[in-house]
Amino acid sequence: MANKVTASNVPAASAINSRLVGASYYDCYTITVPNDGRNALGYFLTAVSNTPSWVNSLMTLRNKTVLLFGLKDLGGMGNFVATKKDTDYLPGDRVGIFTLISNTPNEVLLGDSDKHLDVVLSIYKNSVSSTDDCSISVTTVVHTHNLLGKLYMLPVTPMHKLIAPAVLSRLAH
Repeated sequence: MANKVTASNVPAASAINSRLVGASYYDCYTITVPNDGRNALGYFLTAVSNTPSWVNSLMTLRNKTVLLFGLKDLGGMGNFVATKKDTDYLPGDRVGIFTLISNTPNEVLLGDSDKHLDVVLSIYKNSVSSTDDCSISVTTVVHTHNLLGKLYMLPVTPMHKLIAPAVLSRLAH
């Protein structure tokens, strides 16, 4: 099993592919981990519940800064009900900083919208042939709406390239 996070192509069967058209930004990262029967949302909840402290600090800084521009305070990555089962989440429920869009055993779509951009995140679970492992791919797609969105993405893009793999790597621990 290779449990290193790598940049990857968006999984061909992922529902997020339909959101790539016209995207201002997108990326995908994948890790291979033991398939312990969790659904895609279960893997996401595990990862964000173990978010590195430096990422939480950056989220706090982000939330304080964006209020100056009239944008939303999203809270923290791990702000969700820890006792709620992954199968009990319904579309429209908040899951950390995102709102649940759809939830199937192999893929969950989460997103958020504000006046400057829309972001959708896919967590896609795929079995690995001839092993008891699965690959978990996290794809982020951003559509900016205006100049504020484009300016916002200038510092966010390089930080996201550090944050997404760091959070996903928590599945290997």
